[in-house]
Amino acid sequence: MKYKNLTNDIQNHLKIYNSLTGKKEFFKPIHNNKYVGIYVCGPTVYNYLHIGNCRTFISFDIVYRYLKHLGYKVRYVRNITDVGHLENEKDNGEDKICKKSRIEGIEPMEIVQKYTIHFHKLLNILNILPPNIEPTATGHIIEQIDIIKKLISNKLAYEINGSVYFDLNQYCKLYSYGILSKNKIKKLFNQKISFSEEKRSYQDFSLWKRAHYNHIMKWNSPWGEGFPGWHIECTTMSTKYLGEYFDIHGGGIDLKFPHHECEIAQAIGAYNNNFVRYWMHTNMLTLNGKKMSKSTNNFLYLDDVINKFKLSPSILRFFILKTHYRNILNFSYEDFLNAKKGFYKIMKSINILNNINSEITKENNIFNVKNWIYDCYKSINDDFNIPLLITHLFKATHFINSFYIKNMDKYHIFLFKKYMNYFVFDILGLQYKEKNTSKEDSDKLKKLIKKLIEIRIEARKQKNWILSDRIRKELYSIGISLNDEKLF
Repeated sequence: MKYKNLTNDIQNHLKIYNSLTGKKEFFKPIHNNKYVGIYVCGPTVYNYLHIGNCRTFISFDIVYRYLKHLGYKVRYVRNITDVGHLENEKDNGEDKICKKSRIEGIEPMEIVQKYTIHFHKLLNILNILPPNIEPTATGHIIEQIDIIKKLISNKLAYEINGSVYFDLNQYCKLYSYGILSKNKIKKLFNQKISFSEEKRSYQDFSLWKRAHYNHIMKWNSPWGEGFPGWHIECTTMSTKYLGEYFDIHGGGIDLKFPHHECEIAQAIGAYNNNFVRYWMHTNMLTLNGKKMSKSTNNFLYLDDVINKFKLSPSILRFFILKTHYRNILNFSYEDFLNAKKGFYKIMKSINILNNINSEITKENNIFNVKNWIYDCYKSINDDFNIPLLITHLFKATHFINSFYIKNMDKYHIFLFKKYMNYFVFDILGLQYKEKNTSKEDSDKLKKLIKKLIEIRIEARKQKNWILSDRIRKELYSIGISLNDEKLF
């Protein structure tokens, strides 16, 4: 059987767990099965990211890579929140960036620049592809004001004392709220919680906040000087670049409510449209069984992990990918070290595979490459089940490290190499760089290998087959194949 255009055969079999419906659904792009629009909530750039933050961006990097691999034209938008994320709205709380600016004694936009640079550096280290568009909240103030005006015009928002709030009570008379988070609106309205007296109800959220005289980050608006609310930013930037209805919206599970729920309400209220077809949410990465959080001092920075273990960032990526994106992942040093062993096992096998040049032309396969390729694609197509894909990669390593691979014909060796590299490097985005060795170290290694071969020859002469076979297997495991001649 020929394997041409294999990806075309499996393109229509991708299933995604849709948080909106609570079930897996076949992925069908809105625009003629060719163009795919993805929006992922990016960071609020007021601090360094910990490894828990990295999980979401790694997970959606896989989504982005795989859709491109399948031949889709993908427009991936991931925003930067550089204004408007309040610490505590009910007390007219302080913008996180302004607060960090005050603590560090530098301008807010210096804070933004400092931590945006670090964010990009971190993602580059983890080999996370950049999005097609990376809009900032401060770069879209005019567009946010326009949507707020539209919500006011639609009687779904109200202005008071220079601030504008979304009228959730009025919205619920026309549409359903809580469709994503499954929160019961009556329960929300019955909460007895104190809130700013100027709001009509506690559940009403900010679209535009009046800036106090000493507030640094503020802009002119029809309602006076102020700054946008957190939720309106993402609704504005996603619809500007992907349209009023697009394919995939993603983020961490902690954003499902209230952030994503509010995004939906704003978009439906402004455009009377469904907004997003598929919602995807990554689960938490925990440390010591608890959510990673700077506020509780329960977190690890990427640099901490790399320096502690003296290893490649790709191993952290591999560790994260070994757990399904919708499951909670607990960070433990034991599991991390196990991931390290598994990572090097796969890389060593790829090195062996890439250096095999089979001379066999007749098909004689113990390992069914066709079935293996389809099993790998089937794993990814099942809501990006990367842990199952990794299981199939380990299955391949067992065969690569056996003597039977030498009996595989040229064509299937070619396919095996091609798809092993596809899955590991193109789709999983793993990287492997062998340590540079000096000429002196290289010469020593050659002498050591030569000495082992001499010892093996002597062992064969003495009919010490156990030692002979052991040396042969060890040399083969590092890519050195011996062709024995008859001794007698």
